[in-house]
Amino acid sequence: MNTDMQQNWDKKYLVFFDGECGVCNFWVQWILERDKKDQFLFASLQSKAGQNFLTKNGLNTTQFNTLYLLKPNQEYLIKSRAVLKIASLLGGVYSLLSFGNIVPRFVSDYLYDKVSENRMKLSAQKCFLPDAHQKKKFIDL
Repeated sequence: MNTDMQQNWDKKYLVFFDGECGVCNFWVQWILERDKKDQFLFASLQSKAGQNFLTKNGLNTTQFNTLYLLKPNQEYLIKSRAVLKIASLLGGVYSLLSFGNIVPRFVSDYLYDKVSENRMKLSAQKCFLPDAHQKKKFIDL
């Protein structure tokens, strides 16, 4: 991890995702392109940082079907609540998705789980190659 990233660690949100999932990689790219305020860092759940996060929080270290959003020294969000928070943080038109918070969590997480169950069918596996600027936003790349 580079020194600049370490110095700003507590100011960033960490997105933990399935590094082997085409849908997950698509959404990571989507966030990267819209992260104008430079608010996010990323780590795959399979990486050392991802495995440390899962272990530290008593989460399954072999199942990678959930997106996690962590603000250091705060609680983490999962599934639909993580997605809605990311949209809110991106701002602009994406912040309108925060109205999704009025939907009961069991409903929004049910929809999230349905997409997660079918994610390998929804997207072909593609290798994402970040550019030099984007590489700085990945932990254990």
